[in-house]
Amino acid sequence: MPKPTLSIFSQNLLLVSIFSLLSLTQAVAEKWDEAISEAKVIIGEMMTETNYPGLSISIGFDGEIIWSEGFGYADISSKTAVDPSFSKFRIGSVSKPLTAFAVGKLVQEGKLDLDAPIQKYVPDFPSKRWSFTVRQVAGHLAGIRHYIDFDIEGFRTEHYSTVMESLDTFKDDPLLHEPGTKYSYSSYGWNLMSAVVETTAEQEFLSYMESHVFAPLKMAETMADQAPEEIPGRVTFYDMVDGEEIVSPYADNSYKWAGGGFLSTTDDLIRFAFAHMKPTELKPETVELLWTSMETNDGESTNYGIGWGVHTDGQGNRFASHNGGSVGGTTIFIVHPHLNMCMAIAINVSQADSKGIVADVGKLFAKRIRSDNN
Repeated sequence: MPKPTLSIFSQNLLLVSIFSLLSLTQAVAEKWDEAISEAKVIIGEMMTETNYPGLSISIGFDGEIIWSEGFGYADISSKTAVDPSFSKFRIGSVSKPLTAFAVGKLVQEGKLDLDAPIQKYVPDFPSKRWSFTVRQVAGHLAGIRHYIDFDIEGFRTEHYSTVMESLDTFKDDPLLHEPGTKYSYSSYGWNLMSAVVETTAEQEFLSYMESHVFAPLKMAETMADQAPEEIPGRVTFYDMVDGEEIVSPYADNSYKWAGGGFLSTTDDLIRFAFAHMKPTELKPETVELLWTSMETNDGESTNYGIGWGVHTDGQGNRFASHNGGSVGGTTIFIVHPHLNMCMAIAINVSQADSKGIVADVGKLFAKRIRSDNN
């Protein structure tokens, strides 16, 4: 039996559709040309001044990645270029919003009560002078300590095989203050949140993150930074010493997956942002829960929701963000719902100074968006 063929009319219609799509794609690209060109100059100058090895940037608008580009090297010795879709950076505390997504899913499924005491979900966690809730842990209000000295605690080389083992790093320490009275940022608190996720979901934490967060959101290049393993695309991590790049000391982040132990690409982070801007896996009210600033007992705003920093710009528009600092990595991640825009920048250097370019580049694209809206 002969294979069916398209009629001449159908073929012409298909060609028209293809050319229309190409014209639309070109028009979309041209819309951002000026902003992209100016942004390249800003980043190029910064890379020259700082001598940073590599940088990745991705910007999303209205559900599409409108600019995604790598600068410099993922690895200097091999001259491997940064690829925003494949180069996996240590994202540090940007791991907290990723974990918060899992928390949100469990809350909306009715499995997790944020106002329950922590021992409901982690019964082996030692009781303290005061009790505290899951919500207080998630919002850095529980009084759990942060690093005493990152130069010591941040360079751990031992590997923790389970989330519960990682709690040993701080579980016996006293609370810093009465829960709810002060905001005190704590990555260790998010270790405890990963234990909450694990016991609530009845699934190992990293497995749950893969099956219920990364896979549904098509974040194929996001994963735990398993230091002893060979991971394709993982960048080399550097420190800057007297203006020169040196390879960072070995560090195993298994002691803090939820709070600072994931690898990701900037493209994947944009896909993650889209899952909040046009939510499908999460309900809009769940996103609102994550992006609503908590308050201390006396009503003072903390500018932090559940796993996200929450702020307002000069016009009173709310935006959600998180910075991430780790051994050999600096990441800045921002979502502007009112502009329908998001941005992720990652650099394979410890304590890179990138806030200036984030502001300058963000303004270029925000200006273009606002001009279209007027």
